Amino acid sequence: MSSKNSTKVLIGGKIYTLGGYESEEYLQKVAAYLNNKLTDLSSSAMFNRQHADVRGIMLSLNVADDYFKARSQAEVFEEDSVSKNREVYDLKNDLIASQIQLERLKEDYEKLKAEKEELERQLAQKKPSTTR
Repeated sequence: MSSKNSTKVLIGGKIYTLGGYESEEYLQKVAAYLNNKLTDLSSSAMFNRQHADVRGIMLSLNVADDYFKARSQAEVFEEDSVSKNREVYDLKNDLIASQIQLERLKEDYEKLKAEKEELERQLAQKKPSTTR
């Protein structure tokens, strides 16, 4: 099991200590994401006039919105992956069936070729020789 990490991050102009089993790099990435969200929201004068509690809720709602959109996109990708895997499976089965059919046709061809040669030999033996 990984050891617990902690790192100091800057979020919204304040220093926080984050802890978890994730890497320091990951924790910094999370803090950067929150800072980007805060920057986006802070560009609105209406956001800046709100009480800190309301700004926190608005930030939480934006993060939740991103989460649900990403989750929905992941589900679409998963469904697409399952569909593509099913299609590949079907194509592989079709290929195997075609290869089996090709082998059978080759065998049939070889048998017919051998029969033709045998019939030609028999015909050649039954024809009278014409020598002058």
